Amino acid sequence: MIITEQKPLAEIIESLAGKTKIFLVGCGDCATACNTGGETQVSQIKKQLEEQGKTVVGMCVPDAACVAAKLKVSTAKQIPAMRQAEAAVIFSCGLGVQSFKDNDRLNLTVLPGCNTLSGAVLDSQGNLWEKCAMCGQCVLGKTSGICPVALCSKGILNGPCGGMNKGKCELDPDRDCAWVLIYNEALKKNSIDALKKIQPPRDHKKAMKPHKLIVKQAVTP
Repeated sequence: MIITEQKPLAEIIESLAGKTKIFLVGCGDCATACNTGGETQVSQIKKQLEEQGKTVVGMCVPDAACVAAKLKVSTAKQIPAMRQAEAAVIFSCGLGVQSFKDNDRLNLTVLPGCNTLSGAVLDSQGNLWEKCAMCGQCVLGKTSGICPVALCSKGILNGPCGGMNKGKCELDPDRDCAWVLIYNEALKKNSIDALKKIQPPRDHKKAMKPHKLIVKQAVTP
């Protein structure tokens, strides 16, 4: 799940300078969960843009804007409306924005309606929590399933640091120290010995962008 926040209306209006006819795209997956790009939010922004003198020629909310196949299914029904548009504002994470751009054949100006913050876990109450830094070097097997790269303010692999105070982070006293959480979890799992092994420095080359995964098709015998 990707956490997003909707851009301020003033910023969206500024990005649309010189553009009158607008097409809106939301996302039925992550942005809907974040209340930043679902049907309700896209309808609200449509009304706000029209109050600012813009003409919204159409809108759609694909099941997942970042998945080309789902995006194409949703936008295929909107081609007549999209032909009238000068710009498309995408209310999803940056992946959805770029997915739309990559599949746009009408040469529209493609603009983001949201800021992308991080990957997250969606809990049973609908809250989103960043718990993975997507670093390419997962250490969860050594840290009792708690990620120090994401949850420690300093990303320390061998902690805690000297600034930890009563179980709290020195940079954010309202936040539990990630390494205290790791230690307590290791106690429960009787795996303290694993924490005594010094972890080597991260290989930052593995975090170099962009990543890609070429999916190989299965060969039918």
